[in-house]
Amino acid sequence: MVRPSGLLTCQEEPVPLKSISVTVSIWEFVAGVSATLNYENEESVPLEAFFVFPMDEDSAVYSFEALVDGKKIVAELQDKMKAHAKYEDAISQGHQAFLLEEDKWSGDVFCCNVGNLLPGSKVALTLKYVQELPLEADGALRYVLPAILNPRYHLSGSPEDSCLDMKTPAVPLEDLPYTLSLVATVSSQHGIERIQSNCPLGPVEYLGDNKTAAQVSLAGGHKFDRDVELLIYYSEVHMPSVAVEMGKPKTKPGSLMGDPSAMVSFYPNIPEAQPPVTCGEFVFLMDRSGSMQCPMSQEDRSQLRIDAAKETLILLLKSLPVGCYFNVYGFGSSYEAFFPNSVQYSQHTMEEALRRVKLMRADLGGTEILTPLQTIYRGPSIPGHPLQLFVFTDGEVTDTFSVIKEVKSNGLRHRCFSFGIGEGASTSLIKGIARVARGTSEFITGKERMQSKALRALKHSLQPVVDDVSLRWDLPPGLSATMLSPEQTVIFRSQRLIIYAQLTGVMPSAEATGEVCLKYTLQGKSFENKVTFPLQPKLDDNLTIHRLAAKSFLQTKDVGFQKTPAKDKKDVLDVSLECGVISSHTAFIAINKELNQPVQGPLAHRDIPRPVLFSTTAVMAQSFGSAHAKASSYCPASRPTRSIHRLDMSYQQSHDSSRSMIDKGLYSLGLCEPQALGHSSKKKCKSPNKTSPEMERADSPTNRTSLEAHHTVFGDNHLVQLISLQRADGSWDLNEGLAVVLGMSVENILAAIPVESVDSSSWATVLAVLWLHANGKDVKCEWELLERKAVAWIHSHTGSIVHLLVKAATDFLKSSVDPAVFTL
Repeated sequence: MVRPSGLLTCQEEPVPLKSISVTVSIWEFVAGVSATLNYENEESVPLEAFFVFPMDEDSAVYSFEALVDGKKIVAELQDKMKAHAKYEDAISQGHQAFLLEEDKWSGDVFCCNVGNLLPGSKVALTLKYVQELPLEADGALRYVLPAILNPRYHLSGSPEDSCLDMKTPAVPLEDLPYTLSLVATVSSQHGIERIQSNCPLGPVEYLGDNKTAAQVSLAGGHKFDRDVELLIYYSEVHMPSVAVEMGKPKTKPGSLMGDPSAMVSFYPNIPEAQPPVTCGEFVFLMDRSGSMQCPMSQEDRSQLRIDAAKETLILLLKSLPVGCYFNVYGFGSSYEAFFPNSVQYSQHTMEEALRRVKLMRADLGGTEILTPLQTIYRGPSIPGHPLQLFVFTDGEVTDTFSVIKEVKSNGLRHRCFSFGIGEGASTSLIKGIARVARGTSEFITGKERMQSKALRALKHSLQPVVDDVSLRWDLPPGLSATMLSPEQTVIFRSQRLIIYAQLTGVMPSAEATGEVCLKYTLQGKSFENKVTFPLQPKLDDNLTIHRLAAKSFLQTKDVGFQKTPAKDKKDVLDVSLECGVISSHTAFIAINKELNQPVQGPLAHRDIPRPVLFSTTAVMAQSFGSAHAKASSYCPASRPTRSIHRLDMSYQQSHDSSRSMIDKGLYSLGLCEPQALGHSSKKKCKSPNKTSPEMERADSPTNRTSLEAHHTVFGDNHLVQLISLQRADGSWDLNEGLAVVLGMSVENILAAIPVESVDSSSWATVLAVLWLHANGKDVKCEWELLERKAVAWIHSHTGSIVHLLVKAATDFLKSSVDPAVFTL
């Protein structure tokens, strides 16, 4: 039998979705996106097609329309239950109908239904949305078009009525039925320095002589193996600004859409301050579900997610301040804690935690994150040590709203810093829990280092609390501002702050200006940031600022179709319907009643395959069974054998080529044996002659290490080795492990001590700090906190002779590092 050409479902039927085309318009730090799904029915029967796809959680979807054989049908936003009823009624009567909805359980999953697609008919469905673009640490604005939607785990007791519960067929990425094209136009009054991407791009075309506009396109052949990311670098991104947008024409004044809206962006110049004496309780919640065994990306030799997480934990544990409390939880279908309750940070507890980190595996099954969160929140509070929670997960949870609601209910007693690991992490979960608990969120994909992003968040958690945050408006008489954004209670250094407001009253003459002032207090000192702006609203047909303001409001109230309290549901519905921005309680519905005749006969159902990374699918199936990976189910015809083989090979290559650096670091601490690192036997040390107490200490059982063994384990990665050798108080012992890093013998290092009264640890710690600055500059953000701890220890143990030690160490290492790095 001749098989049909093109992409087929598991039942060997052609897939009606043929292509996806995306147009992105970026102005400063706001993106307007138009995405078109092109369908064609090549079968002889009418079809109903379902397509489940990811969206960024911050997207304000405001338009949905269908172009059916040349005729445009604009959808209407309605109450979700009413929209569903109308869709089913239209289908039963033979009318064409189109439905777009946000998933009930997660704000970053959407489903598009196409009903009664006639044989030979073509339909183009276009959805439009706007979103703020996050600002990266290096000044880049980051736009992400989600392309990966991984299978997600059902929390215990949650109903299985998510869009993700559809038995959507999965196929190898190279055999996906549809193509993706993307064109982006970027504009900034400050000028565009460059545009980068994790995907191949065509050449950047600058429009005009001053580089204030540029256009770039995604190269052909995108394989849906990663989200499409654009990094836009402007010449200046830290300028405060206020944009005022005119209300919707012919809309009643006094309403959200009728009045002008203002978007205020601040970059508070918060001075760097010393952390308070009380340091806090730091709890690290680490995903150990089966999907964490997947690579960070689809690139060859990509590090496994669990290994990157373990290396990050080492750096975090080494960087904790003396006097704090900490604990580490691992979770999957069950959870485990390193200690029954948080313990005080000391050399002993740090070493025990490092030993447990080494034993961590992605072996706990599904992603049951809610239970360990509840356990953490039920734990006893430690007076004077506020809780700081760090959550690391690949975010593969179906019911994200339940998790967000739990974190929100405890939001006043802690801050939450969240990290999405790998392609397809849920933006709803990662951004949501950080937003409701006054923290920050980060996503780590491709070649990005989890370590640097985690350490940046730790620095934020150690910042002194910014108090008395307020916003003051100075407007002409008769004009007032009503806040639409939630009240700001936390501000972090080097971060942008965006606020939305509704301007009510009479707009003044063309020459009038307004002023807005951000006020806050830091360690008893008051600070102000002001910006003056013209009060001439600009017309925007897309009402971008109004839509973003509505989305900002909805995110504070909408916690899912089932979880939103009754008192908030009315506000969500009212704002969603008035502003035309979709929520979990509303859906877009379009009905074409102008067919020549109603569709007759049975309707064939077609589920559009979606891109799922097969490594994730296979690992999840192995970890917690197909019952929880239903969304990823695929038929035998779609070559699962090849896919699973590819997973096994990628794991083996990654495992063989780069055993986790964390295991190697633990070996240097004496917390694991060479056999655990793949060595067949211990290397026997050749002990140096013992000529002093310091030499005896360096050769003690705790610190005895072989130069040859260290070289075998670390190769040239001396930075990881050095960090692994640091003690909890910030100091280093003078031992052979340090000598390996410095490239000299213990005897020569001891002989160079400039003052007899100085102990070897003080000398070793000065040398270690100099080495970090000389050899680890590219990743300074990852060791900056542990270096500060070391410098503080040096001052407390050497007093007035710090400068003498530093000078001697600089000469000894022939270093050009500025001695000022030792200044407290």
